[in-house]
Amino acid sequence: MKKHFVISALVLLASVSMLAGSIQARAMKISHVRPQGTAIDKDLHWFSDTLKEASAGKLKTKIYPANALGDYTIVQERVSLGAISFACQPPSTAADKRFQLIYFPYIVENWRQARDNYGPGAPLRKVVEGLYAEQNIHMIAAWPVYFGGISFNKEVKDYGNPDVSKGLKVRVQPMKTFQLLADTSGYLGTPIPFSDAFTAVQTGVVDGVIGSGAEGYYSSFRDVTKYYLPANTHFEVWYLIMSQKDFDKLSVEEQGQVQNVATQFEERRWTVAEADQAANEKKLADYGAVILPISKAEIAALSDRAKSAVWPVILRDVGQEWGQGVLDRVTK
Repeated sequence: MKKHFVISALVLLASVSMLAGSIQARAMKISHVRPQGTAIDKDLHWFSDTLKEASAGKLKTKIYPANALGDYTIVQERVSLGAISFACQPPSTAADKRFQLIYFPYIVENWRQARDNYGPGAPLRKVVEGLYAEQNIHMIAAWPVYFGGISFNKEVKDYGNPDVSKGLKVRVQPMKTFQLLADTSGYLGTPIPFSDAFTAVQTGVVDGVIGSGAEGYYSSFRDVTKYYLPANTHFEVWYLIMSQKDFDKLSVEEQGQVQNVATQFEERRWTVAEADQAANEKKLADYGAVILPISKAEIAALSDRAKSAVWPVILRDVGQEWGQGVLDRVTK
């Protein structure tokens, strides 16, 4: 009897040990939204390799580019459930409409303001961390992408004047923020899923795209981008997120290794993001797109219109008191 008890105890102990170590034994999945060889893909390979080295081979990951594990809204849900360990992508407003606030057009206007508000410990950063935490997601880093612009497949006039109707339809992601931004800038915002967006421009269903930046247009729309307007419409930042369930399975030492490598991952990006934006604008130009000149005064006019016409609507949508409280903490 005693012998059986000892054996059972040993089996139980071994099972617990195997469960605790299972996350280290398998390669954790990392999802992202861009093709292989793009800047985010390269940076995530650096993250993966550095994490493996820092953990002496215990923490292994496998990268799935180009939405291979599903659209970013689906991936966020799967990270929340623990079915995917990591993702680096935009937050999903379908999961929580309050994420719209970080997409507010012209909420920041230059790279200094962007880092002051989205960097570690910054006001908007803390808001995003809290929203993810409510979904059982641990946010470990930000990856600043670009200031956004508008891609056109045909010539556009008076693009710097929001009071003029352009008579052009532009694709927007199914998000009220960008729908309103397009409409109040003089365009006809047309919500179309990303998977259908290229074909919609190619076949003339829409005349352009709003909601991305030079990197995104070069990556996914360069063959249908004849003109690009760097209007600084919004600041795009993606987040490196981890399933809270998987994070909690790690030892304290391993959690520290993950966070330390993630912090380096973010810092490396902040140092090159602005130059990367300029490089992608040049790539578009080299590919044949005309970069439309726009003055600071014209950008200011677009910004003023967005703040007066878009912000109040979205604030009501996310909760006036909560949203205004966040905006009041934004550093200028």
